[in-house]
Amino acid sequence: MRARGAKVTDIVILVVSATDGVMPQTLEAIDHAKAAGVPIIVAVNKIDLPGANPQKIRQELANHGLQPEEWGGKTIFQDVSAKKRINLDKLLEMVAVQAEILELKANPDRPGHGVILEARLDAKRGNVATLLVQAGSVKIGDAFVAGLCYGKIKALVDDLGGRIEAAGPSTPVEILGLMGTPQAGDVFSVVSDDRQARDIAEKRKLLHREQSIAHQKHMTLVGLKSQIGGTVAKDLNLVLKTDVQGSMQALRDQLEGMATSECKVRLIHAGIGNANESDVLLASASDAVVMLFHTEMEPRGKELADREGVEVRKYEIIYDLIADVKAALEGLLAPEIVDVVVGKGEVRDLFPLKGGGKVAGCFIRDGKVVRGGIVKLVRNGQVVGEGKISTLKRFKDDVKEVEKNLECGLTIDPMPDYQKGDQLEFIVKESRTRRLSESPQQK
Repeated sequence: MRARGAKVTDIVILVVSATDGVMPQTLEAIDHAKAAGVPIIVAVNKIDLPGANPQKIRQELANHGLQPEEWGGKTIFQDVSAKKRINLDKLLEMVAVQAEILELKANPDRPGHGVILEARLDAKRGNVATLLVQAGSVKIGDAFVAGLCYGKIKALVDDLGGRIEAAGPSTPVEILGLMGTPQAGDVFSVVSDDRQARDIAEKRKLLHREQSIAHQKHMTLVGLKSQIGGTVAKDLNLVLKTDVQGSMQALRDQLEGMATSECKVRLIHAGIGNANESDVLLASASDAVVMLFHTEMEPRGKELADREGVEVRKYEIIYDLIADVKAALEGLLAPEIVDVVVGKGEVRDLFPLKGGGKVAGCFIRDGKVVRGGIVKLVRNGQVVGEGKISTLKRFKDDVKEVEKNLECGLTIDPMPDYQKGDQLEFIVKESRTRRLSESPQQK
C-alpha cells in the first residue's frame, strides 16, 4: 500500500508518534516517498500524551534527510493529536499551502481520469474497484477503461459507504460495473461510449500478450549492460535487507563508498528483517536488485518477485556480497583504451616522391611494423607527429609487415616533417577492462 500510495499521491503526510519515535515502517515509508519523488509533510502525533518528545522526532528524521523548516530545511513538521483533534486544522492548512506552492490543480469538467488502488471480486456485487479520481469527474453511466478491463459505471460508493452520483478530483470512490478485475495501479479513463471502451481494452490485451512473450526482465547483476536500445545503466539500484543493524550499517558504508563519477550504488531502501511484498514492489518500481544478508524472503514476497522478474540474491558472507556488487559496477565502467608499443624503428634516410612528399627509409630495431598500423614520430624524446602507415615497402615490393632487423620504406598519413634520426614507435590501441581501483575519477 505504501508503494502504491506514493506513486499516485501528490503530497505524503508521514504520521510519526511523538512517544514511540521513528520505527522501521516509518523509514520504509520515507524510502517509498523519496523513490516516487513526492514531497513529505510530517505530522508528529500523540503530543497530548506524557513523555511526548516532538523535538526528538525532528532530530531522528533529520538524520534520515527530512530537515525541518524551522531548522533551515525544506520539510514541514506539524505537531498534532488525532485523539483530541489538536492542530488538525493547522495540518490541513499546511497541506493547502504546500499544494498552492506546487500549483496542484485539476479540471473537474473534463472526462474522469484516475488510478485503481485496489480491486476484488465481491460475491454479491461482482467486480469492485477502489478508484482515486485525479482529474475530471466520474459519473454513473460513464463508459471507461481500466488497464485491460472495461465497463460502464453502475454505482459509485464513497468512503463512508454511501451512494453518490459523481466523484470529482482527489476523491476516493468504489466503482461497480467492471468487466473483469483490474490490477492495482492500472490507469482509469472515461471514454465516449461502450464500443470505444471495449475496442481499447481488446487492443491492450493483444499488446499485453505480445509483451508477455518478449518480456523485458528487470535489472540483474549479470545483465546490467543488456538494456533496451544498447544503452548502459550507470546506477545500480539495490534494496538491502539484513539481520541486524550493525550489518546493515557496515554494508551501507561499503556499498556507498564504491561510487565513482561514472557509476554508483543507490540504496533505494535498507532495513532489518525478512524481505516482504513491499520490498519487492519497491524493487520492481525502481528496477532494483533485492539483496538479503542473513535473512530470508517471505513466501508471498518470493511469489511476487518471480512474477515481476525481480532478482533476489541471498548472502551469508559480507565479502561475497561486496565482491558481486563490485564486479557488477566494474562492468559499467567504460573500457580504457591504451597504446601498446609493438615495434620500434629509426628514420635513416629520406626519398622525395614525384607528386610531393617523402618516403622514410627506416630500420626496424625491435618488434615489427604493420601496414595500416599507427606510428608515433619521436624527436629528442618528444612526440612530434602521429599518423597511419599508408604504404610499406621492402625494396620495390609492397608488403604487409616488416620484422625486426630489416629495412623498409614507409609513408605516413598525414605526412609529418621527417628528419634523419627520428625515432618511430609502432603502436596498436587495446581496450582493457577497468577496475574500480583504477577509475581515474574515483570519488
